[in-house]
Amino acid sequence: MTVKEAIRAQAEDAQQMRGTDEIRDEAAHTSPEPPAATVAAGRAAQELGLRRSEFELAVHLGLIAVTAGPGGGRPRVPEREVARLREDPGFPDGLAERVRTVGTADGAALLGIAAARFTRLARAGCVSPVTFYLNRYRAVVWLYLADELASFAVREPELLAGRTPLGMRTMLEAGADRRARNWRTQRIERLLDRTGDPWARAAVEATALDPAHLAEVVEDPYERAYLARVRPEPVFGRPGSVAARETMGELMLADEPDEILWRRISLTLGLDRAREVRPAPHPGDDHEARTAPAPSSAQPHAQPHALSPAPRLAPPRPLPVVESATLPSSPAEHTPTGVRKPGRKRLLTRLGWGRRSDG
Repeated sequence: MTVKEAIRAQAEDAQQMRGTDEIRDEAAHTSPEPPAATVAAGRAAQELGLRRSEFELAVHLGLIAVTAGPGGGRPRVPEREVARLREDPGFPDGLAERVRTVGTADGAALLGIAAARFTRLARAGCVSPVTFYLNRYRAVVWLYLADELASFAVREPELLAGRTPLGMRTMLEAGADRRARNWRTQRIERLLDRTGDPWARAAVEATALDPAHLAEVVEDPYERAYLARVRPEPVFGRPGSVAARETMGELMLADEPDEILWRRISLTLGLDRAREVRPAPHPGDDHEARTAPAPSSAQPHAQPHALSPAPRLAPPRPLPVVESATLPSSPAEHTPTGVRKPGRKRLLTRLGWGRRSDG
């Protein structure tokens, strides 16, 4: 290469570098993309042809994605989400049908059976309520998804006619009523689906235990306080009336020995994973080093990128044909892969079960 050619090559390289720097500077000064346009929940419900209660149920079921409002305000719906739902071939009847709820009388009519038989099926756990309301006597009135009842009729036609199976009759005669338990289980599962943060997931499991059981499983008061702080809530919160909030607080608590034990096991395993990721904050700790921001419950489809949800244990759901629910034979058998299997005595000791008798 001659001297002239070398000088020419250096000049071309310098020109290319200046061009690259100009592009980088231009990109650095370019304003970020504006946030996606959103609408208020009320307007979204109107555009989707849903009543407000139907809209909130659709969000709870994960059918409609929402985002947190500015400054932690009320959830809002992206305009593109509204457009997506309106472009569905079955709109508007399809979405409305997926969130249509019925009570006992309408549910029985939908299945073509007597209301008394429908109640027996619900008490035995064959169909699960999705929500409830209080009547004027403050009694709980369970509501069921019409879609799920139709699926049940196709799946279990033999339970709609003829004699009730012996196992189911035995359960019902013993006073079994699985409606609150099934509602509670589905609610916990949907809240778990909204977050991958291990502390938030443990907090969801903790909602099924009363303060006494919770204190036995989580002995550290700072961990209990942290669980309360990061606990995800339904997107639109709890019912507004005092009576409804009190009733929901009661219904959220496990009330049968096998369910209580199962929730204690689930919480214990969830805490193990949460502590491995980060400890709960204590007074004097570096807050930023020990905690991570709690995931927003207003984004049912969002999952943290740094954490993957822990494998969820399916709670024991008694079949209608068995006479009674049984305790898990060995909690260690249900331990997810990747978690060391504790011995029976060790796990029961950690659960505090030896210090408490629940019948």
